[in-house]
Amino acid sequence: MAPRLSVVVPIYNVERYLKECLDSIAAQTFEDFECVLVDDGSTDRSAEIAESYTAVDPRFRLVRQPNKGLGAARNTGWRNLTEGTEYLAFVDSDDFVPPGAYRLMIETLERTGSDFAAGNVLRFRSTGTYQSGAHVKPFRQTRLKTHVTELPALVTDRTAWNKVYRREFFDGAGIRYPEGILYEDAPVSVPHHYLAAAVDVLSDHIYHWRERELDDPSITQGRTNPRGLIDRVRSMELVREWLAGRPESRFAENLRSYDHNCLVEEIPMFFWWVPDGDKAYRATYQEHVSRLLREIGTGRIRDLRAPLRVKYQLTLADRMEEFVALQRFHRLYRRRMRQLRQRAAAAKG
Repeated sequence: MAPRLSVVVPIYNVERYLKECLDSIAAQTFEDFECVLVDDGSTDRSAEIAESYTAVDPRFRLVRQPNKGLGAARNTGWRNLTEGTEYLAFVDSDDFVPPGAYRLMIETLERTGSDFAAGNVLRFRSTGTYQSGAHVKPFRQTRLKTHVTELPALVTDRTAWNKVYRREFFDGAGIRYPEGILYEDAPVSVPHHYLAAAVDVLSDHIYHWRERELDDPSITQGRTNPRGLIDRVRSMELVREWLAGRPESRFAENLRSYDHNCLVEEIPMFFWWVPDGDKAYRATYQEHVSRLLREIGTGRIRDLRAPLRVKYQLTLADRMEEFVALQRFHRLYRRRMRQLRQRAAAAKG
């Protein structure tokens, strides 16, 4: 008989973190699972560590492939699942899952019949844990059998690993992770939110997302790496292309909603890194963000609040020196306001 849950763990050069990750999966209070480990051509001891789990726990098995990247490794894991499992989850091999996470999500799905459950996330590092800023809005409170059209903040729930899917839904959606780019989560996670009939949103912290230490940066922390910017813009374009390609009339409004989120939340994340980037990074920002703005439609910029509107106008006009000066001023202003709030709070205390 097939296990009820399949967990896919892509692995690449994570010998420092892999044991903590796999121990957390082995310790799940929901025990009826298989864990498909995909060694994506690791050059360190990661595959050896993975093999040590397969040797003692039959729920773990290892698949090997040459290095192809995270999206390809997730797809390989999916292709190697046992036929007939009911549920599917993904875990990144430097993170860990709290013991009751999968039991909570699966029991919730069994009560509601939703297509997938998604939960809140903690960031962690050697100094402690804190709420993931990327997950604050959509997971502020538990909402069962909801949808991105009812809870628009779910459009920011782009990560692959804070979810348990009904396998039938995931397979039937027919969307696989794009290969060869970073930020491959959103072109799968965002369409799934729109395709689902209903989603369970849990405020419980069901996943711990590692913040790499300074001596070991991950792809999400290489802020001024031009490739990261290029791939993140491409990730947004892939979501837009999927939404634009849907024949149903309601998806025109969904695309408009997604574009608004890109303009007011996702693209502005780049602003903070441009002053720290070199000339090549700034040129990359100008080229790729300008292309995305034109795809969205520059007319949409007129409806934005003034600070955003001005920054986009400077970007489109390739006036990067002025953009950098404005962004540095904005950074200093925010720092000063934060200091004033801290002093006011201390005075009240």
